[in-house]
Amino acid sequence: MADEKVMENVPQYDDAVLEKEFQEKRQRQIAEDFAKPFDPDCILEVRHLRKCFPLKKTITGKVTKELVAVDDVSFKLKAGETLGIVGESGCGKTTTGRAILKLHQPTGGQIIFNGEDITHFDSKQMRPIRQQMQIIFQDPYSSLPPRSTVGGILSEPVEVHGIVPKEQVKDYVLELMDKCGLRDYYYERYPHEFSGGQRQRICIARALSVNPKLVICDEPVSALDVSIQAQIINLLKKLQREMNLAYIFISHDLSVVKFISDKIGVMYLGAMMEFGTKEDIFRNPLHPYTKALFSAVPNPDPDNKTERIKLEGDIPSPANPPKGCRFHTRCPYATEKCKHVVPEYREYEPGHFAACHMLEQDNG
Repeated sequence: MADEKVMENVPQYDDAVLEKEFQEKRQRQIAEDFAKPFDPDCILEVRHLRKCFPLKKTITGKVTKELVAVDDVSFKLKAGETLGIVGESGCGKTTTGRAILKLHQPTGGQIIFNGEDITHFDSKQMRPIRQQMQIIFQDPYSSLPPRSTVGGILSEPVEVHGIVPKEQVKDYVLELMDKCGLRDYYYERYPHEFSGGQRQRICIARALSVNPKLVICDEPVSALDVSIQAQIINLLKKLQREMNLAYIFISHDLSVVKFISDKIGVMYLGAMMEFGTKEDIFRNPLHPYTKALFSAVPNPDPDNKTERIKLEGDIPSPANPPKGCRFHTRCPYATEKCKHVVPEYREYEPGHFAACHMLEQDNG
């Protein structure tokens, strides 16, 4: 009898009804947010960004199965600010950056850059925007053309976008190289003649050669040793102060993200789990996934061991994400509600957002 009474108290969830309610609520929220005016103080505003890749199509071209790489990501970024995006491999960090740059065409959402909605811009419309949005790739070895000299690599974008008159291009490039810590005599050298740190400086110089306003740094120091990482990070901060650049800094390394970022977004399986200022995220992490990431950071003090949060469940596939909260298959605090109901992405402190049922209960 006792077991039957317990079963009666367990809430019953109809997944089909819940999914319909969730989609209707999401569409209403998207419509409301799309109708809002652009924030004039922001260089970049991303609203409900979504990117899916087709996995299966019918003979007529209809998509029958897709991989949801980025799902409902929103944030704002001002000039001179750095947004750090963290999360494990495959969570959609790089795809988010590429979708913002329109290297991947977004499936849904809005991208407002410098007060202009560029979401549906074609390649011709994007060409003048390309000058203002640049990327530093993760691998400095494969992202430089091996048959071009440093001078040729840096001169080409300057000439294409007409940054300076043709007769001034070389002087402009040499000044840029000096600003990025590259010697003048590197001008005639080829990429294979440089170390990893020097190559990454060339990549940084190439990104900055067209005077951009936004630079997406896709794990720019992950392939470098620690001492070189520090040099590159300090260089990026120095250039940001001088040029008032906005950065989106994608990384796995929480210590690097803490050092360079003003705001931090934590992603898991394509969705934004938590977002806030650096101080809020490190002082008071709200989401269990954020806490698990912090617990994995090694503590150099042997007398002050960090309690590890073990994520023992299976990692779901983005092609078949779980119902309800995406993290519930690994969350040590997951309840029956987490398996069926998608948590609301809410503001729990000014500028501090998270999506978790546990937080909803704590805040009523």
